[in-house]
Amino acid sequence: MQKNLLVSLKEHENKLNTIWTQLLIERGSTDGYTEEEESKEFTSLFLDAISQGGNSENLNSNAFEKLYDLLTGISISRAKRGFSPRETGQYMISFKDAASQILSGLQIDPSELYAANVELNAVVDNLIIMTFESFMRGREDVISRQTDEISEISTPVIRVWEGVVALPIIGTLDSSRTQIVMENLLQQIVDTGSSIAILDISGVPAVDSLVAQHLIKTVSATRLMGAECIISGIRPEIAQTVVHLGIDLTGIITKATLASALKTAFEMLQIAVVKKKTIY
Repeated sequence: MQKNLLVSLKEHENKLNTIWTQLLIERGSTDGYTEEEESKEFTSLFLDAISQGGNSENLNSNAFEKLYDLLTGISISRAKRGFSPRETGQYMISFKDAASQILSGLQIDPSELYAANVELNAVVDNLIIMTFESFMRGREDVISRQTDEISEISTPVIRVWEGVVALPIIGTLDSSRTQIVMENLLQQIVDTGSSIAILDISGVPAVDSLVAQHLIKTVSATRLMGAECIISGIRPEIAQTVVHLGIDLTGIITKATLASALKTAFEMLQIAVVKKKTIY
């Protein structure tokens, strides 16, 4: 009887979609027409699954397969569109509430109505759990992509002069970011044929032994490419930290400012920059 009562929702599919959409709008859990079409497809697949014998006792049956695939896509899409976990949860809760309203309007025995709602809750609650799992995967994908984009933006290699490239580093260096720094720097050295690379660490908040090791690795990799490396942005507190930690930067050219490092690079390339005199 429980299954038959849920199957009867098929006769009220349009009304179910209308009530669901209204609830989503009232609860601020929708962003318009595109999602309305997705919701209609979800309702259709949900009712098809129930009609094919899907119920709370066989939630892993083939009857729910298409529904699960669609719900996964919807949840990931909502994560990428900026919905919160609460709003995503309300998406399925609103569907359950809409279906419950339809059932309450049927002329059936209260005990049968109760049993139908228990069955509805069991099925939809399983879908809610799946929604959150898919939403979190979508959110993790967004965070991962944004992290990669930020890493790319924060490690730009700039060609400052013929034969000289500079890489201003902003933020903390870790193993994965050091790899990106080295790859970008070495590729730019090859592309431009530069013989001098300047690593500016003015934007690095602190230098510890681990950060220093990452810098040394980058310098070593640069030298293997036949280029000399200069580290600029050595602030007084960083110099004190390096000395205190006993970090050996012997053989590495270090400068306090990027301007000083660029001047040294010019001297190494035997380039003289002369200020043009203005004649009145």
